[in-house]
Amino acid sequence: MSQIQDDSWRFPMPLMCSAFESGMLDYTLAQMPKDGFGAIAHAEAFYYRGLPDDACRLAEPYLTSEDLSLRLSACLICAYANLSLNRSMAARRCLKYLEETGKDPRVTENPRARASYMLFAASACVLLHFPSPVSREEFNSYAALLPEGLRLFATYALAHRSYLEGDYGRCVGMAENALSMKQESYPVAEIFLHVMTAVGWINQHDTDRAKAHFIRAWHIARPDDLIEMLGEHHGLLQGVLESCLKKDFPQDLARIIKITDRFSRGWRSVHNPTAGASVADNLTTTEFAISMLACRGWTNDEIAAHLQISRGTVKNRLSSAYAKLGISSRAALRQFMLL
Repeated sequence: MSQIQDDSWRFPMPLMCSAFESGMLDYTLAQMPKDGFGAIAHAEAFYYRGLPDDACRLAEPYLTSEDLSLRLSACLICAYANLSLNRSMAARRCLKYLEETGKDPRVTENPRARASYMLFAASACVLLHFPSPVSREEFNSYAALLPEGLRLFATYALAHRSYLEGDYGRCVGMAENALSMKQESYPVAEIFLHVMTAVGWINQHDTDRAKAHFIRAWHIARPDDLIEMLGEHHGLLQGVLESCLKKDFPQDLARIIKITDRFSRGWRSVHNPTAGASVADNLTTTEFAISMLACRGWTNDEIAAHLQISRGTVKNRLSSAYAKLGISSRAALRQFMLL
């Protein structure tokens, strides 16, 4: 690893890097510098709050910034936000900018810039379920250079990668270990970690632990309305979101489902053609959740209890999914799911 350092380097994603208590987001934003980093922090907040248009508006001017940290931030924010807006070409363009930024000599020369680029390149691919351009071993050699907020987000990305590899125990272990060892409160990264831990537990058929982590994510997210990440992980959560929010927070659930619907359309428009896959794009959120659980071997009775719906509803929604996909069995569902 190069030892060249740059004392003027400021890490990207300033809001994710900032320690603050849940409910103090607006105060934290008010303390941000009145420069590009302050603008990026506000763009982050818009994105996390489910306002991708505003996030793009603030971040787009920095997509070609000479400041590498601002450019990396803008690439990640605009890529995610454009997915939420179903602007697949714009999302691809942002990912291309990110790839080109990694070739900048300053990224090679500055280990902290290299660590930041590797994190964002890997996390963008994980989001889309593409192979990571960075090996786990290579990233581990740089991860210690990141500030705690970004290290927590890095652990989320690595845990998500473990989920995609089918190693649910490792997914849970990494995320829970990071949450237990953190030094300060980083709401944004903690929401990501709790949600991914819930994903790991539900795939081990441990509904209680999955719900406990999701509820923790919800308690962190709700005071500042940080709902985007919850909606984006809806499919992976396999009904945990509905079972936790339907009774006491129906209006919030409806807003999150709207985020899920728009993000899913954008995600599939990028993922399916690029990956040569056919993740279902014509199922309702409930049909998709039921189909995911069915693929995991859950019985209709177990699905009904988990989602707090009737066994007949489960059967009808599965039949509807089969009809939409042109299939006739649970086994055939697998090619259309996030497995």
